[in-house]
Amino acid sequence: MDTSSNRRSFLICLVLGLITFAVFYQVHSFKFITYDDPYCVYRNPDIQSGLTLESIKWAFTTGCTANWYPLTWLSYMLDWQLFDSNPAGYHVVNLIFHIINTLLVFIVLGQMTRSLWPSAFVAALFALHPLHVESVAWISERKDVLSVFFWLLTMWAYSCYVNKPGISRYLWTVIFLALGLMSKPMLVTLPFVLLLLDYWPLERFRRRTLFYLIGEKIPFFVLSAASSVVTFFIQQSSMAVTSLNVLPLKFRILNAFVSYIGYIEKMFWPGRLSVFYPHPVRNISILYAMISAGLLLAATVLVIRFAKNHRYLVTGWFWYIGTLVPVIGIIQVGIQGMADRYSYVPLTGLFIIIAWGVPDLLAKWRYKKIVLASLALLIVSTISICTYNQLRYWRNTLTLFQHAIDVTNDNYMAMNELAWYLAVDPKITAYNPHRAIQLATEACKITHYSDPGYLDTMAAAYAASGDFSKAIKITERALELYRSSNQEMLNKELEGRRALYKAGKAYIEDEQ
Repeated sequence: MDTSSNRRSFLICLVLGLITFAVFYQVHSFKFITYDDPYCVYRNPDIQSGLTLESIKWAFTTGCTANWYPLTWLSYMLDWQLFDSNPAGYHVVNLIFHIINTLLVFIVLGQMTRSLWPSAFVAALFALHPLHVESVAWISERKDVLSVFFWLLTMWAYSCYVNKPGISRYLWTVIFLALGLMSKPMLVTLPFVLLLLDYWPLERFRRRTLFYLIGEKIPFFVLSAASSVVTFFIQQSSMAVTSLNVLPLKFRILNAFVSYIGYIEKMFWPGRLSVFYPHPVRNISILYAMISAGLLLAATVLVIRFAKNHRYLVTGWFWYIGTLVPVIGIIQVGIQGMADRYSYVPLTGLFIIIAWGVPDLLAKWRYKKIVLASLALLIVSTISICTYNQLRYWRNTLTLFQHAIDVTNDNYMAMNELAWYLAVDPKITAYNPHRAIQLATEACKITHYSDPGYLDTMAAAYAASGDFSKAIKITERALELYRSSNQEMLNKELEGRRALYKAGKAYIEDEQ
């Protein structure tokens, strides 16, 4: 690469970094939220012990939050030593990782494709798309930005290995993949992405057989398989995996088709984004699901049809389809239908199609460069504004979950989280027990009073309003449900709260 190319690359990196920093910097003033952040940071005694031998051992052996990502836990421990309970530091670290990831997207794609401006455009979309707000602005999603950091380092090391084969470069690829899997198990699809990169832009299929390329990646597949097994057993033991009795396979498949199209729709029109999208369960439209499946099939046929002269279509499309497989809901973990954070890696495949496809479509236009530059500027400016506005909803628990309730239907999880926030801490300015009762009651109605956690929230809301008799009665019902599921730890928490409610009731009766 000549001096002028190096200078352009440096200036592009500088601009990408500054724009990303400017759009996202407001996160430094954001608070912790009550969704997962307590378990990940500010109410987790293992995190608060800092980096010790015991805490490191815990990080590698815990199934907390129903996942195994020891490096993410270690990063929180280091943050606690540096920032204590100040959320600003955690947010800034997330932002730093996101900026580094953006630069790596540009550098790695540029190295592989030798195409400067398309690589820069993909990096800009990755940096500034509103769907990526959740991965950056949510402290609990450190695993996203950290794992993608190692994902991109794996791609970079692999590119170096391909350009100049050697055992040390190969080992670095394996090491970075292992570190990524220890940050978030979603990297299990990375070996398949490396095969796609062999097809385009590395063009190794022209020089090597498929058998050789797959055999070369056996250590990668072994690591991914091991991570998958560990993750599945942890999620099973934590009862995070939804059974087929609760959510039959047919509805999982239908929702997967809808979600694949849903992410694409949100990529082009990122409106009404939410921290949580309720799973449609049995209310899913079979017609819409079939239309979505037809669109996916048609797109796949077109990609294969035009693959010979536009090889990037194969890599981009199957990157998108493949990297969503672990989180598309066939194995359902949690109660969400889809999630913005799941798009942090997969959308890069679609960005590649756009960055290389639009110039191909405009190849015969007389003013192609002017049109492309204008389009790029318009798109980057628009998504930057959308992202800046979307970030504001992540300021605190109140703004985040109120927005989720406003933009989705029957969002019982958002109602429950907001109710808990409004009821449990009289010191906050948003303290509103009566509003909390309304929200918690609605959440319980939607879930048919079958979730003990939501009943617990409703009990807390009634206790906050002074109605301890109602709180005790609801807590008794929640305890019955918890006992039937053998969740002893939660039993103890509820029994403790029931004792507090009884004490509160006795105190009021004595006063009267």
